[in-house]
Amino acid sequence: MDADVLAAIAKWPNVPAVFGWLGLTARGEWRLRGQPIENTAIRAFIGRNYARDEQGRWFFQNGPQRVYVALDATPWVWRVDADGRVTAHTGATPARASGAALLDDGRLLLVTDMGPGLVDDRDAAYALRCVTDRAGTVLNEQGLDRWLDGRDEALLAPRLLGLAGEPLHIERLAFAAIERRFGFVREPRAA
Repeated sequence: MDADVLAAIAKWPNVPAVFGWLGLTARGEWRLRGQPIENTAIRAFIGRNYARDEQGRWFFQNGPQRVYVALDATPWVWRVDADGRVTAHTGATPARASGAALLDDGRLLLVTDMGPGLVDDRDAAYALRCVTDRAGTVLNEQGLDRWLDGRDEALLAPRLLGLAGEPLHIERLAFAAIERRFGFVREPRAA
């Protein structure tokens, strides 16, 4: 977090938290009361001061005040940059992948050292080029169809996304199960 934010927390430790104002879309866009935040400096400030509490609720530390974030999907949204590396919607870069899942709604979830996140749907085609068979061969169109239909198993190769980690079995998972499975809260409420 920014040094001035940490100083404000120390100076005013008991400022009430805010709920229901800030949201994060499944494409990694910050929204304030449903409206997109257009200002680049504000988005960067939120991203630098974005964290998780002990209950799995994600928040933006705005000076001494926590502003809890309603998540359309996951706390992180992964994008693939021009070099084929995964970056977060905040600009942060994970180092290691530890899990992958194909959700029942067709979206791809990737778990990194930073936590769980959806692959931005605009980058899903690139991510599919990182799906391999057990031998490490990238699946062709027929192989992808067989895997998507549930007839074959597939792995995700983190190295193809610029991440450390062994090839990951891509589990099948219901979207409704992701909060419990990965320990986060999509709709935070006051405790």
